[in-house]
Amino acid sequence: MRAQDITAVLGPVDEALIAEISQTGASPEELAEAWAWLNADEALINEGRPLPSGRVAELVALLETLEPEPGDGAG
Repeated sequence: MRAQDITAVLGPVDEALIAEISQTGASPEELAEAWAWLNADEALINEGRPLPSGRVAELVALLETLEPEPGDGAG
């Protein structure tokens, strides 16, 4: 996956994260699915979608590092 594909889904992110995502071998569609799970997991569960696995689950774990922790003063 190219950096352009990654930033099209995630917006601006640092080069280290782009490299990590690229190394997963995931497709842009898998990245978009992981981003959707991270941002709307309840809606996807309510749709009856299976929990993420494989590369999508790996991407979710990487993307969780972008999310600020509750109570960390962000926002």
